[in-house]
Amino acid sequence: MAAVTLLETKDLSRSFGGLHAVSNVDFALGEGEVRAIIGPNGAGKTTFVNLLSGRLRPSSGTVTFEGSDISGLPAFERVRRGIAYTFQITSIYPNLPTLENVMIAAQGGGHKDAGASIAERAGQALASVGLQDRAGETAGEMAYGHQRLLEVAMGLALDPTLLILDEPTQGLSDSEIEDFCGLVKEIANKATVLLIEHNMPVVMQLADRITVLNFGEILAEGTPEDIRADRQVQAAYLGS
Repeated sequence: MAAVTLLETKDLSRSFGGLHAVSNVDFALGEGEVRAIIGPNGAGKTTFVNLLSGRLRPSSGTVTFEGSDISGLPAFERVRRGIAYTFQITSIYPNLPTLENVMIAAQGGGHKDAGASIAERAGQALASVGLQDRAGETAGEMAYGHQRLLEVAMGLALDPTLLILDEPTQGLSDSEIEDFCGLVKEIANKATVLLIEHNMPVVMQLADRITVLNFGEILAEGTPEDIRADRQVQAAYLGS
């Protein structure tokens, strides 16, 4: 049985003056999927996810989420509908304790777990990323890798239907990356994950399917095996 489409774009485009950062992208993300978006620098990945999350408005085209056109909705409305984008939603509050950062984020979500308090949801999110012992630490004083994990916890506290993770392993140690991969697999049991990532071993391990962007357009889509064997992708991005 084919997966139910959770998010879809049709002819999605965004231009900045004469630069076509995203050009007529048709994209479909299935419910429960872990999808990775890869591509060389300047391929349009960040612009594309900014269009999905509401940080940017499209020049043309549509974004549909759970069957509703959300193209004109601002980011905070998309959060309420269940879209969490770690790069946007989870900018940390460096002078506040770690737990308070996550509690602030938890107040903005849809809260499918209505029986849990904000503090309980925040504590659960911190525990999910292994930061429960740092709940009282000032967020801005933690190592960069821990701040990245805090961002993920803040996204989880929103209880999203779709969690968009933008370069989440940047700054993580090898052991933290291994733990992160385990975390994403757990998240995928209850939410759809869209992963923008340069670490190809992570992509190949986690993704059900991969979308490759190049010059603002989709160059290829397929399973990790398909993408690894695609000669256009090899030439444009994988370097082999």
